[in-house]
Amino acid sequence: MSRQYVFTTYGGPDGEKLTERPVPEPGTGQVTVQVKAAGVNPVDWKIRQGLLGTREPVPVPMGREVAGVVTAVGADVADLTAGDEVLGLVAHGEGGFADHTLLDAADLVAKPEDISFATAALIPVAGTTAYDLTHQIELEEGQSLVILGAGGGVGHLAAEIGRVHQFRVIGVASEGKRELVESTGAVFVAAGAGAADAVRDLLPEGADLLVDLVGGQALRDLAAVAKSPGLIVSAADGDTAVALGGSGREADPESLSKITDVIGYQVITPQVSHTFGLDQAREALALVESGHATGKVIIEP
Repeated sequence: MSRQYVFTTYGGPDGEKLTERPVPEPGTGQVTVQVKAAGVNPVDWKIRQGLLGTREPVPVPMGREVAGVVTAVGADVADLTAGDEVLGLVAHGEGGFADHTLLDAADLVAKPEDISFATAALIPVAGTTAYDLTHQIELEEGQSLVILGAGGGVGHLAAEIGRVHQFRVIGVASEGKRELVESTGAVFVAAGAGAADAVRDLLPEGADLLVDLVGGQALRDLAAVAKSPGLIVSAADGDTAVALGGSGREADPESLSKITDVIGYQVITPQVSHTFGLDQAREALALVESGHATGKVIIEP
């Protein structure tokens, strides 16, 4: 048998539960993976809340990104065998908070030997998001990048990417995340009232790119620091970004392999701040939902 964490009702966390099922068999084009680590993301609780729709019938497995070891290979899968270490997004209808899950072979890459499973598990969602946001509008060395929500897993990676490209990075986050933001070489600005004025003081001519990971009123308050509305890109609130004249995240189909290579070469260093067991999945999700997590939260079955 294999454990799997699901929610049984849309809404709050009361419907979350740990269940058991047989180890899943891979379908055509799929592999079964023994999960070694799974990343926890805001999208996980947003799906449970019904913020992305309620069409999926419950129970709904939770968790979107994993790293693990292939245990079985389905039909029409080439170049993968049992024992391979991989990372990727889970197949539709599957969840990553589990002992075993299914991945589509087309949506995974090999795990670099020199990084841990915990680090690898944050690449498929957090890593690709950071890559897409910092490359959707190409900046040149010395140009300015403002990150709203710089203290989380995606924000930290975006700041690290900015450091590698030698952008001038300003990270807006809560005071408790100052140390993490500054560890990337970014200039820290405290979130909340006064953040926009503080950024303007640092960038009187405006920001060359504003990356948003918060959305809502916080994005509206900071939007004017961009040199033009078209320089706003949001992964958290695409509707507000578009209303302001910017855009939502545009996913690059090659971003998974690209950012995996960068992390594999240890050019940037992801920050895993909290690790939980599968039987602690509720606590892991609650931490991410609270907004107080610094860096990335990982579940290790």
